Amino acid sequence: MSFFSFMSQNIRWLLGGFLLTFFSSFGQTFFISLSGGAIRQEYDLSNGEFGLTYMLATLGSALTLPFLGKIVDHISVSKTVLLTIPALAAATLVMGLSKSVVVLVIVLYFLRLFGQGMMTHISLTAMGKWYCLQRGRAVSIAVVGHQAGEAFLPIVYSFALVMFTWRETWTMSSLFLMLIALPAIYFLMKVEQLPSDSVDGETNTLARKNWTRKEVLADRYFWALLIAVLAPAFIGTTLFFHQDHLIDLRGWDKLEFAYSFSVMAISTFVFALIAGHLVDRFSAVSLLPSFLLPLGAACFAMGTIEDISGSYISMGLLGISYGLSSTLFGALWPEIYGTKYLGAIRSIIIAMMVFGTAIGPGITGYLIDLNVAYPAQIHVMGLYCLAASVVMLFVSRKIKARLQADS
Repeated sequence: MSFFSFMSQNIRWLLGGFLLTFFSSFGQTFFISLSGGAIRQEYDLSNGEFGLTYMLATLGSALTLPFLGKIVDHISVSKTVLLTIPALAAATLVMGLSKSVVVLVIVLYFLRLFGQGMMTHISLTAMGKWYCLQRGRAVSIAVVGHQAGEAFLPIVYSFALVMFTWRETWTMSSLFLMLIALPAIYFLMKVEQLPSDSVDGETNTLARKNWTRKEVLADRYFWALLIAVLAPAFIGTTLFFHQDHLIDLRGWDKLEFAYSFSVMAISTFVFALIAGHLVDRFSAVSLLPSFLLPLGAACFAMGTIEDISGSYISMGLLGISYGLSSTLFGALWPEIYGTKYLGAIRSIIIAMMVFGTAIGPGITGYLIDLNVAYPAQIHVMGLYCLAASVVMLFVSRKIKARLQADS
């Protein structure tokens, strides 16, 4: 089936998945960090203190997600949307009204849980369950909602600040979620899609066994995979969260730096679609050794190049890795562990990724307060990507051998 035929036949579900990831932006680090400087000033927080506050809230959401996330195995996508979007809208509203650090922590917890956590989880779990032979394509289309948000919202936010305060932008975000996101996504997802690209009762998933969450947690290769899987969340969140510090360190113009997000978004969009084709042709497991290499290069560029061009180069490379990883992570788990318990399994994985996004800003913020050079920290992240890629060469071969033995 051609790409355009696939799109035309599945447009409502693919658009629903796209909008879920797009509107998850209100709980994503890149959007929250747009108000980072104002929040730190308003609450009189240092980089380290704000990082610790963010870490505590995000850790709380990571601990909650495995319990909340498994509901997608038991109720329809449309019903989960009716629960999730109003909760996210309430959090954005309170963010605009909060005056207390305690309330700030609670608000950040709900933003992370229902925005980054549940909105993304619902979208990718649905794509993983509903599509088989075209799973890579479906996931790649859904995940580019993240990139659309990263490209569009920072620029909108920058212009909105000309007319409104940062608190008013958060209040308006809640209206946007309730009046546009909720009815649109509910309408698109209220009719469930059934897997339609199976062959003789067998699907494209390489796993012939549907693993339970308990079995997955006992699998040594699962824990090995996390060495690489958690890297984009940790590194990307850290770079976005401390962008104000990096901008001040380099002397960059904030609006020009915001434009570099568009470069990343375009790069991610292109490579997410490329990755969808590669996954459907070669399998997600085959991409494991290579997807972190552009991320490592992005870290070296960001940590080394002091001119504003460094932001565009690093963001472009970051986008390549993000495009590959976003599609890869949507297809990898059903490919290895099956689809029956995918919601429960993915909730654990997303919780761990959220955990990675929590400790990144906290650790690096603490090191910044200790006067540890931020560019040096970014270089270490790049070295980690190279080491993890070497490990994935071994892990991918072992998983392929096991899948072939089980088939």
